[in-house]
Amino acid sequence: MRPLGLLAAAGTIAVVLGASVPARALIVFDPSNYVQNVLTAARELQQINNQITSLQNEAQVLINQARNLANLPYSSLRQLQSSIQRTQQLLAQAQRIAYDVQQIDRAFSTSYAPATGSQSNQVLVTNAQSRWQNTYAATQDALRVQAGIVGNLDTNRIQTSALVTSSQGASGALQATQAGNQILALQAQQLADLTAAAAAQGRAQSLEAAQRASAQDQGREQLRRFLTPGQGYQSSTVQMFH
Repeated sequence: MRPLGLLAAAGTIAVVLGASVPARALIVFDPSNYVQNVLTAARELQQINNQITSLQNEAQVLINQARNLANLPYSSLRQLQSSIQRTQQLLAQAQRIAYDVQQIDRAFSTSYAPATGSQSNQVLVTNAQSRWQNTYAATQDALRVQAGIVGNLDTNRIQTSALVTSSQGASGALQATQAGNQILALQAQQLADLTAAAAAQGRAQSLEAAQRASAQDQGREQLRRFLTPGQGYQSSTVQMFH
C-alpha cells in the first residue's frame, strides 16, 4: 500500500504547484496567428527582393548609359586631315595657268586668243611657246596629283581597317556612331582625292585641246601670210610649236 500513498502524494504536489504558477506564464499556440505571421514575413521578403531587383536594373541602366556616352578611343581625324592637306598642296602648286578664273581669262585673251593680222611673227612664236609650256606644266601637275593620291591609298587602307575594327568592338551607341562618322569622313576624303585627280587631269586635257585649237587658228594665219606677198614669214620657227 505504500506505493499508492507515494503516488497520491506526488499528485497532490503537482496540483499544488500548478495552482501556484501565474496564468500569464502559460504558452498558448494559435495556429491561425502563426500562419498569418509567416505570410506577412514572406510578403516582406518578396518586397525586399523586388527592391533589390529594381536597384540592380537601375544600376545596369546607368552602366549602359555610361557605355553609350563613352567616346571612341580611336580617331583617324589627324591622318585624314594630313591626306587632304597633301592633296591641297599639290593642287596649289599648279604651274603657270592654275585654278584661277581671272588667270584663265587673261591667258585666253592673250596667248590663246585668235591670231590676227596685226600680230607680228614674233608674237605668234611667243604665244605658241607659252601654250606649249602651259600644256607641258599641266600634264606634269596632273601626274604629281595622281602620284600623291596613290600615296594616300596605303594610309586609307590602314585607317579603314582600324575604323572597322573599332566599329565592331564598340561598347555603346556613341562609340558606334563615332566610328561610323569617321568611316564616312574617310570616304569623303577619298572622294576629294578623286575630285582632285579629275580636276588635274581635266585641266591638262583642256589646255591640250586649247593648244591644238590655237595651233590650227595660227596655222591658218601663217598660211594667209605665206600666200600674201610682202609679209615676213618664219615658217620653220612657228611650225615647231604646232
